Amino acid sequence: MRIEVFAAHWGNNDLPPEVFIDKVAAAGFDGIEMSLPLDAALREEWTDRIAKAGLQLIAAQWETVFHSDFELHRAALAELLDNACLARPVLVNTHTGKDFYTQAQNAELIDLAAAISAKHGVPIVHELHRSRFSGHPMLLLPYLAQYPELPLTADLSHWCCACESLLEDQPHTLAQVLPLVRHVHARVGHAQGPQVADFRAPEAKPALDAHLAWWDAIVALRRAAGAERMTFTPEFGPAPYTQTLPYTQQPVSDAWEQNVAMLQLLRQRYPTD
Repeated sequence: MRIEVFAAHWGNNDLPPEVFIDKVAAAGFDGIEMSLPLDAALREEWTDRIAKAGLQLIAAQWETVFHSDFELHRAALAELLDNACLARPVLVNTHTGKDFYTQAQNAELIDLAAAISAKHGVPIVHELHRSRFSGHPMLLLPYLAQYPELPLTADLSHWCCACESLLEDQPHTLAQVLPLVRHVHARVGHAQGPQVADFRAPEAKPALDAHLAWWDAIVALRRAAGAERMTFTPEFGPAPYTQTLPYTQQPVSDAWEQNVAMLQLLRQRYPTD
């Protein structure tokens, strides 16, 4: 099974496309995870540049966060997922629904995503993320009863924050969720937040070890299932995800450096079969 590691565009949005793509390739990533412009010409400019650099693409959809009204959210989700699938990415990672929508409303959005995925032949996976339908284990589990094969992106840093723990007391929940994971956001969270200051620091070791154990289990499950690839995106984000000093707002660490260091850790830990 191939382990492929993607660079997050998040936090690098100020860079021109060619500068960011060169930076990604030089660091040794396999591809880029990003939200694509709705303008077809701009979308194709990005996808052409990425392909010419020998990189792969994971498309991301998160902009539905701006639509709290359900009808507007549903319309935006359809437009954004269609646009993402037109780029023919490896997969589409989506922030789906809201934690305050009814189960029927969120289920309608899950069904919509499944229909768009089938239409384009592109996998669409739903990210575990605060404020979405999957923002807490007890929010997600009813949907797993309804959709036992629901494809997920594991960003378990959000659940650490939401549950104020490293999920030590929820092995039964993880046993239901980890087999459904098709993509991982490799950020390390902790009981009081979604991102440690530096995952290499000794004080972050308990959190890092917990995340590595989850990722090990996911990789083992995908290998056992005969999957050809497993994808990871190191996703340490800019401020305010990166902690800052008071008054000066100076970041205490460099998110890009963290992501490259996580790339190197993943390469060492999960050699390709």
